[in-house]
Amino acid sequence: MSEFVTVAVFDYPHEITVLRHLLEQSEIQHFFENETMMNIVPMYSQALGGIKLKVHPNDVETVQEILKNLSGDSNLKIV
Repeated sequence: MSEFVTVAVFDYPHEITVLRHLLEQSEIQHFFENETMMNIVPMYSQALGGIKLKVHPNDVETVQEILKNLSGDSNLKIV
């Protein structure tokens, strides 16, 4: 997974719930760096640089489209 790239950064664990489901539904390999630490100590967000969504470079455009759709949908907006 060393070749995975950061596509987005989130401050809180609740922000990735819907996104995780959509990525899994699309069968996109991904992981959220720092997710476990943020669940244990949420106030470390700034110190750790947030929760980083990492994906394979071949999936970057697809993931950006998913993020764009989430931002535009008023019912599923990521805070």
